[in-house]
Amino acid sequence: MVMEGLGASLKDTMAKIANARRIDRELVDEVVKSIQRAMLQADVNVKLVMNISNKIRERALKEKPPEGMSSREHVIRIVYQELTGFVGKSADIQLGRQRILMVGLQGSGKTLSTARLARYFQRKGLKPAVIAADIYRPGAYDQLKQLSERANFSFYGERDSKNAVKIVKNGLAELEQNDVIIIDTAGRHSLEKDLIREMKDINRAVDPDHRFLIMDAAIGQQASEQARAFHDAVSITGVIISKLDGTAKGGGALSAVAETGSPIAFIGTGETIEDFEQFEPDRFISRLLGMGDIRSLVERAEEALEPEDVDINALMRGKFTLKDMYKQLEALGKLGPMRQITKMLPLGGMGLDITDDVSDMTEEKLRIYRVIMDSMTDEELNNPRTIGASRIRRISMGSGTAPEDVRELLKYHKMMQNAMKGLRGGKMPFRKIMKGMKM
Repeated sequence: MVMEGLGASLKDTMAKIANARRIDRELVDEVVKSIQRAMLQADVNVKLVMNISNKIRERALKEKPPEGMSSREHVIRIVYQELTGFVGKSADIQLGRQRILMVGLQGSGKTLSTARLARYFQRKGLKPAVIAADIYRPGAYDQLKQLSERANFSFYGERDSKNAVKIVKNGLAELEQNDVIIIDTAGRHSLEKDLIREMKDINRAVDPDHRFLIMDAAIGQQASEQARAFHDAVSITGVIISKLDGTAKGGGALSAVAETGSPIAFIGTGETIEDFEQFEPDRFISRLLGMGDIRSLVERAEEALEPEDVDINALMRGKFTLKDMYKQLEALGKLGPMRQITKMLPLGGMGLDITDDVSDMTEEKLRIYRVIMDSMTDEELNNPRTIGASRIRRISMGSGTAPEDVRELLKYHKMMQNAMKGLRGGKMPFRKIMKGMKM
C-alpha cells in the first residue's frame, strides 16, 4: 500500500466524520488535529500542514454545503479537495512517439524506473525501447538488459564503452523504429560537476520530449533542493517518485516536489516492474482516504483481462456462488496483488473494510480451494448454504484436505460476498460526493 501509515490515519479520520451525529466546531477541530498528526508523521512540511489544516477548518466552519449534500459529505469533500491541491498537478504524458531522459542520484531507483516506464508504454500498446547509458554503476547494464528481456521490449547498450554520449547516439540510430525511447543515465551520491556536464551533453544529443527526475521517496524534505538542482541543470519536465509503498518519508517527497512546482509524472508502488502508475492527484488522494479508485481499476482491467475473464454482473450484484468466486479471483490475479486491488475499492474506512485475510490470498490457497471445489456437487457449488458439518467431512475426505481447509474456503467465500456487496454502497453515500468532484 502506498504510504500505508498516512492512508490508515486518514481513513480513520474520514470514518470519524462519516459516523458523526452532527458537524460542529468541536468535531472539526478534532478532525483537523487528526489530519495534522497524520501528515506530520508522514514527514509533510510543517508549514504546508498548517496551511492545509487551516483551510480545512475555515471552509468546514464557514462554507454551506451544496444543495443536496449533507454536512458530513461536505466536510469529506473539503478534505479531499484540499489534499488534492496539496499534492499538485500531474505531468502531461502523451501516448505517441517520444524520447525520455531519466536522471537522478545513485540509488534512487533510476534503472528499475526506466524499465517500469517502458513497460507502462508497452501496456498502452506502444513499442518502447531502453538505452543503458549508465557507464559507472556496476550492474546497471545487466540489470536493464535482464528487465527488458523479461518484459520483451527493445534494449541497447555497449557494455565496455566509457562514452555515454556515443552510446546514446548509437542507440537512437539503432532503435529509431521504436515509438518510445527511454535513456537511463548515470547517477552520483551528490550532484557533482562532471555529472551535470554529462547530463547536459546527453540532453543535447537526445533533445528529449521529457526529462524525468527519479527521486527516492525516503529522501524526505531534501527532495526540494534536489529537484531544484536537477531542474537548473537540464530543465526537468516531471518527477518520478520511487519506493513510495509503505514509506513514512513519502509525505516529505510529495510536499517538497509540490513546493517546487514540478509535476509528478509517475509513482513506484511496489517492488516489481508492474508496480508503477501514472500519478493522478485525485485518484491518489481518493485511495488514501479510503474512497477507492475505480477508474484506475477499470483501466488496469482493460489492459490485463479478456472479456470472458470476468463477469461484471456477478461482481456487482454482490451475491455469487463458489464457482463465480473462483472465476473472479482468477481474473483479479491477472490484475496484480490482491492487496493493491482491494485498495482501489471504495470500502476501507467508509463501509466494509477488506481485511488482510482477503488481501493476502495466495496462489497456493487458490490451488487448495480448487481441489476442494472439485470434490463438491453442483448443488453445493451453486448454494454454499447447503454445506453443513456432514458435507464438510465428506468434501474433506474426497479432496484430501482438512475440514478446517473446507471451513476456511466457506469463510473466505462469505467475506468476498460481503466485500462485493460493499461495492454497491457502504455506510456513506459517496455517489453525490464523487459526482460533485467529477470522480
